[in-house]
Amino acid sequence: MNLNLLILIPFLTAMAILFCRSLPAVRSIALAGSAIQLVLSLVLFYLFSQERMINESLMLFEQNIVWFKTLNINYHIGVDGISVSMILLTAFVVLAGVLVSWKMPKATGGDGEMGREFFFLLMFLSLGAYGFFISLDLFTLFFFLEVAVIPKFLLIGIWGSGKKEYAAMKLALMLMGGSALVFVGLAGLYLNTYTATGLHTFDILEIANMSINLDMQLLFFPFAFVGFGIFTAIFPFHTWVPDGHSSAPTAASMFLAGISMKLGGYGCLRAAVLLMPEAAHYYSGWIVALSAIAIIYGAFATMMQTDLKYINAYSSVSHCGFVLLGIGMLTHTAIMGAVMQMVSHGLMTALFFAAIGMIYERTHTREVKKLGGLLKIMPFISTVFVIAGLCSLGLPGFSGFVAEMTVFVGAWEQVDAMYRLATILACASIVVTAVYILRAVGKAIMGPIADQHHLELTDARWNEKMAAGILIIGIVAIGIAPFWLTELVTPGTTAIMNQLNGF
Repeated sequence: MNLNLLILIPFLTAMAILFCRSLPAVRSIALAGSAIQLVLSLVLFYLFSQERMINESLMLFEQNIVWFKTLNINYHIGVDGISVSMILLTAFVVLAGVLVSWKMPKATGGDGEMGREFFFLLMFLSLGAYGFFISLDLFTLFFFLEVAVIPKFLLIGIWGSGKKEYAAMKLALMLMGGSALVFVGLAGLYLNTYTATGLHTFDILEIANMSINLDMQLLFFPFAFVGFGIFTAIFPFHTWVPDGHSSAPTAASMFLAGISMKLGGYGCLRAAVLLMPEAAHYYSGWIVALSAIAIIYGAFATMMQTDLKYINAYSSVSHCGFVLLGIGMLTHTAIMGAVMQMVSHGLMTALFFAAIGMIYERTHTREVKKLGGLLKIMPFISTVFVIAGLCSLGLPGFSGFVAEMTVFVGAWEQVDAMYRLATILACASIVVTAVYILRAVGKAIMGPIADQHHLELTDARWNEKMAAGILIIGIVAIGIAPFWLTELVTPGTTAIMNQLNGF
């Protein structure tokens, strides 16, 4: 399969949107383009599964084109099971985000204004994500990482609410700071590699087969890992998450939590752990400690929130801590759990933000105390909200349970007392999660109707039902039958473990 289609389809969709002046036509083009992306990702999944049966290469469907010969920078792309899982997640969230945005959020000037630019940025963001997940050259990977940052700033700054300018600027500065750290880490790797031709290389597969000096690994690993970790809300660089999510329009929140935060986890695995395995072992304790703090802090901070978006935002800090915890444990099961948690959290948090956006659009409030009895008025939206909450607290049958349990089992394989303590604390956070989720559901969805004006509200429209249905399908597919996902990512996680064990 030609992986360039994953970049070409969003690009052509964005260009078609840019030259279209009718908002209904713009919406139709965005929907068609995102639907094609989903179909393409499913075709990729099928073809990858078939090819993997006969081809044991680390990466499949590779293409390598010289981009800048002097610096040995290549447009090198390819996928393994981890990449395919991230591509599937991106396609699901993109289509759901377009459907949720069918009725445009207000920009300066009124409802529907700048709709063309809004959908253009959504497609541009998806282009950056696809390019990032298929890149096998560190420079190309960094390029697409930056492509995915710019649309977030504009989406929040133009179509956001509340202190949107402050939130957009804070997000941009924090992520640009993370990008600067990533660049230093990747440049350090590049300058400590040599090929047969005497040139340095950015090629991930070539670097993985080299032995980087330990001192250089110890020096540049923190730059790469912390830089990517900022995208995944690593403690204490997580503060952009609540402000960014609370001010972003619904689709942007779905993209930020569902896709953008996964760029960091994927980068930590692909560029830091895989290429600097000795440093990964050396800093493992620090990663686990920071992850445990993020999990506990995020859970307790969520309990203090009264705004639904802030609840989901701080909850995301806690849940993304499980991703970094799984990576930091450096066991095969834990790393597999980290990948599964990235997919699960992407689907679950996108569904949660979609439900919150539907509620806010109708009630014009996200304050829990001003809501109540919504199940009687909006049964479909309320049900979606409850499903997202149950997945978040790890109810069996949903993806959250499978992913978190896999992380816990893998983490417990580490026998050191500090690792065991971190695992116990992470497990204990489930109780806190259950408290704030059930409390939010009880106050906002159950009980008496808080405002009689809410009786006039309508339930979900067709596009909102489709968006929720798409995400729920993914959540249940992992929760009921997770083996297709574990079989998909196992070769990729095994390659990472071989690198960790064979340095």
